[in-house]
Amino acid sequence: MANHSDDLPQLNISMEEKDKLVAEVIRYVLFKNHQNSGSPIKRDELTQIVTKNYRHRNLPAVVIDEAKQKLTSIFGFEMRELQRTRPSSTNQGRVSSQQSAADAKSYVLISQLPADVYRKYVEDVNSAHVTGFTFVVISVVLLAGGKIPEENLWHHLKKMGLFENDESHPALGNIKQALETLVQQRYLQKDKISGPEGNILVYELAERALDGPVNERVKEYISQVAADVNLMAWFLFPSHDDTTFLS
Repeated sequence: MANHSDDLPQLNISMEEKDKLVAEVIRYVLFKNHQNSGSPIKRDELTQIVTKNYRHRNLPAVVIDEAKQKLTSIFGFEMRELQRTRPSSTNQGRVSSQQSAADAKSYVLISQLPADVYRKYVEDVNSAHVTGFTFVVISVVLLAGGKIPEENLWHHLKKMGLFENDESHPALGNIKQALETLVQQRYLQKDKISGPEGNILVYELAERALDGPVNERVKEYISQVAADVNLMAWFLFPSHDDTTFLS
């Protein structure tokens, strides 16, 4: 763990002042994470907390770094910087994006608690439907090759009883807004692509869906679902050869 105490004289700030700034950044991160349902927090927002009363150019980095360490050691969260996805090479006709390369750095909180502890003490059973919806959408886009036209995505969601014009779903409420929330949380990115019939909207997996642990869990679950379907098919059609229905 980095120790920044030796840097304080050069930064013209006392230990007490630095600790107060770290606490302010931590409070802000925890509040925004809860308020915005896990949407990314821009580094610029955290920098402004520090530079409101202090002008040293290196101070924000010191304060944010220590806040990250304390969020892990005290609260069990990793404050992870999002690694931005680049536009797909096949999207030469892209005309606009909600995530440009010029966007500022941002962070999300990832729980570091063991899965059983998280389920027992943190996980909210009342939000399980949101987690399920997120998983379904990511899975559909992943199975489509990582990106899918908006029309095709809604085609698959409608098969599960999720309609674009439904504003009062018993679990998800406004379905269109629920999908937009995944864009805000950066599980998806939404772009306009120019084509022969005009512009179309395309959804593509974004940073959080491409994050190693999340991506692997989705793939493992998809594989398990496929294996269960194959096993059921084997019992229903015992005379069928060993070729599986899904691969």
